[in-house]
Amino acid sequence: MDKKNALRAGAVATGTTLMMLLMSSPALAITRDDGDDPGSGLSVMETLGIFVGIPIALFLVIAGLVMVLDRSKKQSPQA
Repeated sequence: MDKKNALRAGAVATGTTLMMLLMSSPALAITRDDGDDPGSGLSVMETLGIFVGIPIALFLVIAGLVMVLDRSKKQSPQA
C-alpha cells in the first residue's frame, strides 16, 4: 500500500472515531435514578481478588484439566 492510501485510511479511521465520540451521549452516571441503591465500594484486596485472582485461578484450573486429560490419553496403549 502506498503512502497516499495509508494516509487516506488513517484519515478515515481518525474521522470515524472522532465522529463516534462526538455523537455519543454521556452516561449521566452522576444523576441517580429512581430505585438506585448503590452498595459500598470494594476494597483494594477485593478488587484485586475479583479482577486478577479469580481469572488467574480459572486459567490455572482449565490449563491443569487440559494437561491431565491430555496426559491420560497419551499413556494408553495403541492397538
